[in-house]
Amino acid sequence: MSAPIQHGGGLAAAAAFHGGRIEDWLDLSTGINPCPPDLPAIPMRAWHRLPDLERELAAREAARLYYRSGEHLPLPVPGTQSVIQLLPRLVPAGARVAVVSPTYGEYVRAFTVAGLAVDMVDDLEHVTAEHCLVVVVNPNNPDGRLHGRERLRRLAETLARRNGVLVVDEAFGDMQPDQSLAGDVSPNLIVFRSFGKFFGLAGVRLGFVIADEPIAARFSDWLGPWAVSGPALILAEQLMTSDTDIIADRIRQRARALRDVLATAGLTIRGGTDLFQLVEDAQAGDVHQHLCKHHILTRKFDYRPDWLRFGLAPDEASDKRLLDALASFRRP
Repeated sequence: MSAPIQHGGGLAAAAAFHGGRIEDWLDLSTGINPCPPDLPAIPMRAWHRLPDLERELAAREAARLYYRSGEHLPLPVPGTQSVIQLLPRLVPAGARVAVVSPTYGEYVRAFTVAGLAVDMVDDLEHVTAEHCLVVVVNPNNPDGRLHGRERLRRLAETLARRNGVLVVDEAFGDMQPDQSLAGDVSPNLIVFRSFGKFFGLAGVRLGFVIADEPIAARFSDWLGPWAVSGPALILAEQLMTSDTDIIADRIRQRARALRDVLATAGLTIRGGTDLFQLVEDAQAGDVHQHLCKHHILTRKFDYRPDWLRFGLAPDEASDKRLLDALASFRRP
């Protein structure tokens, strides 16, 4: 069994090591909207009873409209991580998998734990005829790299000719809907979407799989009945049919503020999305530790010690707090 991957978050561990109350820390280690919308009212029935089929269908219809998935009803799942764990079941024994990397580490881990051969390729052009399943996170985490829709469509067509599968993870795709493949799914193209990042409700643990019905049915069967809670389904239905432009505008404002802070501090932005920015700096580890002493948590990477990812701060006061902490960092 491989060691667990260290992700963003983990305020309890950071506070235990560096001190301070969890509530007083500024968590910039995740790519989550720090300004979630007001929650709609959730009827007691949703807490009291198992989720009925009508509740699931209402959420799926809302997701179909929001993700623009055409005739395909997105399947609600208890977080994208739950279906990442299931992907090895789509791979024949002895086949190889390609994951465009570096990216979200749980993909490689899931296939490796299942005993499958995994190649971490740095570009789509390095996918070969040996690969029966390919994973692309688009836009990518942590560098924000975006692969064009046409290029991904061509890859899906190439894989289809040899019964291969393309999985496109659009967890950070809400801010770039025109780049989504949600409306282009086919028997060998699967799209994953995350609810918690854009809406700022990661604790709900909700995601969606957009796929042809035979594949969606397999995921549903593997997850079992009542995989997603009634309250989560209601949140999806209500928020996905609300005025999401307001949410997107606030995220853009917060993203501009973060870029301004990092530029003012003299840090080099390597890439990112509207929900996070990736900094490249020879002293990234020291910057991370310095910010921890100021009770500000960022995301570092064991495979790239010169990278540091910054999520969005919730308000202008937090922007100033980050800028002041960065300004006090002294280089040799």
